[in-house]
Amino acid sequence: MVLNPRGWRLGTRFAVIFALVATVIIALVGTLAYTTAAALIRADVRNGFESTVADLSDKLVEIHGQEGGGPSAGPIPFLSSDNLQVQLLGPDGRRTVSVEDPAEVVFFTPSDADMELAATARPGVVDMREQSIEGQAYRMATVSVGDGAGALQLLQRLSPTELMLDRLATQILWVGLLVALCAAAVGWLVGHRTTGRLVRLTDAAEYVSSTGRLDPVGPGDAHEEGNHDEVDRLGSAFNAMLARLARSKEEQRRLVQDAAHELRTPLTSLYTNVQVLGRVDRLSPEARESLIDDLRGETRELTALVNELVGLATGDHEDEAMRAVPLREVVDRVAERTRRRTGRDIVVDADDSVVWGRPGSLERAVANPVENSAKFDPDGTAPIEIRVRAGAVEVLDRGPGIDPEELGRVFERFYRATVARGLPGSGLGLSMVKEIAQAHGGRVFARNREGGGAAIGFQLPEHRPGGPEAPAG
Repeated sequence: MVLNPRGWRLGTRFAVIFALVATVIIALVGTLAYTTAAALIRADVRNGFESTVADLSDKLVEIHGQEGGGPSAGPIPFLSSDNLQVQLLGPDGRRTVSVEDPAEVVFFTPSDADMELAATARPGVVDMREQSIEGQAYRMATVSVGDGAGALQLLQRLSPTELMLDRLATQILWVGLLVALCAAAVGWLVGHRTTGRLVRLTDAAEYVSSTGRLDPVGPGDAHEEGNHDEVDRLGSAFNAMLARLARSKEEQRRLVQDAAHELRTPLTSLYTNVQVLGRVDRLSPEARESLIDDLRGETRELTALVNELVGLATGDHEDEAMRAVPLREVVDRVAERTRRRTGRDIVVDADDSVVWGRPGSLERAVANPVENSAKFDPDGTAPIEIRVRAGAVEVLDRGPGIDPEELGRVFERFYRATVARGLPGSGLGLSMVKEIAQAHGGRVFARNREGGGAAIGFQLPEHRPGGPEAPAG
């Protein structure tokens, strides 16, 4: 069976990575610690043995140097230790061992060098080596007694030291294994806690993909008090994205429904007129002319409605580059164009307000309420006023005004005031003014004028040279 790490859950990957990192660190630290400790312990044991041998050699030399010196001048020092075996090697090869338990005696054959030291006349001569006896490692030292009286042999077992080092290695191994397991557990917990929230986000994304529903992700661990890590931010951003998509979907659905409703009336009228057009030969010249005028009017209205719907749905106004825009220039262009189209008197009263925005969009935001004023008061003689003050653009007329109960709805899509129901139009103009103003960080307003008429406009933040740019969507 081949393991495929790519198929592992993130929690498993965290656990494995944490365990591997801990294992590598413990292996390096454990190896360094064991090597250092082993070297120190072996050196300490060796130095202790060498110190014992040196003391013995000095003692033998001291005894031999006393008056009447020789082997009989004093007692020969026999040492006892759990790890040391001391024996007297005679010049004839006989050995004398002082032990409490004969079973602990280690028998070995003296070497030629040992026999030579046993027969030498000089005391304190040392020969030291390591030797294997019956598969066990020993450290051996032969020290001459002098005057050919033999030699003392010290035999140290190395197995207790190695056994202690083996225990140390085993302990390091078990501690390392325990640390690796703990690291794996911590990695799994961290991964599980992290991936638990990611799994919910993944499930939510798959749910959205399979069902098309834009339900927000449940808060769960991602919104625990004091928890504001990257996964929490991802969850919040994901929910914000879902909310925005839901709003966009709802706006799209409402736009389609409203557009279908608004298009139905001019299309029905066109269909009726086209049917009548099939019997045009039966109509009087005046009726034919009236029919053609109706067709032209319905076609213009339908074209304007479609253009406004396309602009509203595609957001073409957002393609224009942002720059500093003097509002006086915008309202002057709108006033001049409206004068040519309607013949109405347009009065401009503007200060030097400058805003940060898209000139084309701002021009349309001004033109729509101006054209509405001319349309709703076609026989009026009072001038239409465009007033600009500190980033606020206000269009004032002396038309029929707005029902106070409808003031809060005039900027809704496709909403048409009662006085405008019999006039051509789509009900999209002021809603586009609202969207353009909001896209430039502003707001819209509408009120009735004293003495009759309406005042409709928008307020935008002024732009200061070198200052921060106004927000734009």
